[in-house]
Amino acid sequence: MQRLFRNRAFLGGLLVIGAPISTVFSFGTVNQAAAQIAGVPLAQHRAVYDMKLADSLQQSGIAGLSGRMVYEFSGDACDGYSVNFRFVTQFQDVNGGLQVTDLQTTSFEDAGAENYQFLSKTYVDQKLVESSRGAARLESGLKAIDLKEPTEKTLEIGKDVQFPTEHLMSILNAARTGGHFTASDIYDGAETGDKVFATTAVIGAKAVGEVPEIDGKREETLDAIASWPVTVAYFDPSQDEGNGEQTPVYQLSFRLFENGISDKLVLDYGDFKLAGTMTALELHDHTSQSNCGN
Repeated sequence: MQRLFRNRAFLGGLLVIGAPISTVFSFGTVNQAAAQIAGVPLAQHRAVYDMKLADSLQQSGIAGLSGRMVYEFSGDACDGYSVNFRFVTQFQDVNGGLQVTDLQTTSFEDAGAENYQFLSKTYVDQKLVESSRGAARLESGLKAIDLKEPTEKTLEIGKDVQFPTEHLMSILNAARTGGHFTASDIYDGAETGDKVFATTAVIGAKAVGEVPEIDGKREETLDAIASWPVTVAYFDPSQDEGNGEQTPVYQLSFRLFENGISDKLVLDYGDFKLAGTMTALELHDHTSQSNCGN
């Protein structure tokens, strides 16, 4: 079960979300213009999702699961982007045992996708079991990671490896231009802070006017915002057996609005699935800066 809480797939878009180092569409790095393509900036917001077990196979060992996720996104294409995320779950195994897991993360990514700072802590039954902390920066054609926790070390990843908000913007840019597939490598500091995940994203048909219902009321603030169904598969390159076929570690499906808000979450780990329903949405007032530094 620990794998469920180590991966921060929801970030970026939550999570997560986003694309292309080797995409069919080439958008390059995210900058102010890319972040506000078509005049729709990412919305500063706080979203709450109720999570429940949608499906499970016997080998998963899971009899029941419920939880709540809170995702808060702030910042802009001038000052960079901050994410605060908390995911608390209670699950029951087939023998009736209960466990509460609390994943807390915070991160900052500058608008040029050249610097990224992260802190993540995982508690099981109120005991800290895992933490990662560090910073990544673009330097001499590579992205260097200064990891402080769980161990102090420095490592390098390719300059085209994307950070979470950069990844999200790549998916949005592909969707806005009619693209239906992207592929990229992503780094978010998850788990022990030294992993890069390969991802593929499949983007469905565009819709307008399809919005969440919260407490029986349509979220009319999203009425005019386009959305797309998206499925992102995450692969661990270290598990590649060299035969050209690899099973994703997990898949995240969601409805992605053009302003970066997501709902209809489904996390598929193969032998069990979680579904998330938006139960609250707060949009924060923000004056977009069209000319940074002016």
